[in-house]
Amino acid sequence: MNDSTLHSVVYVSASTRPFSPERLATLVTRSRERNSIAGITGMMLYKDGYFLQAIEGGKKEVCGLRDRIMGDPRHGSFIVLQDGPVGRREFPDWTMGFQDLEESDVRHDPEFSRLLKTLLHEERFSVNPGQAIRLLLSFAEQPVS
Repeated sequence: MNDSTLHSVVYVSASTRPFSPERLATLVTRSRERNSIAGITGMMLYKDGYFLQAIEGGKKEVCGLRDRIMGDPRHGSFIVLQDGPVGRREFPDWTMGFQDLEESDVRHDPEFSRLLKTLLHEERFSVNPGQAIRLLLSFAEQPVS
């Protein structure tokens, strides 16, 4: 794939009901399988019923996935922070990197204490999408599930 054809979507959504660790694991496994086939990479964070996710790949594939997620009844509100062409992948090694910010081992890590206090639905992400991307990238640099 030529880098000029890359497309990225970053969004925040609220789940319509809580996700148990088992439901999250199933979601991540299925996402990784589908993303691998579609050539999509990305990172997803979950906290307090909110998802912050970046997906990247070919425009047709990414926009199709975005539209499926927006139509998924498991998502209540859906706020697009970024949707457009990008020059390179930010998450090239992750078919779907994932971190549940409610997990105890992350919660006690002092490096993430500031990040854990950040609610994923804060208005500042809408005003400054780069801040959401930096948050996602901070987890891409760490070993995650």
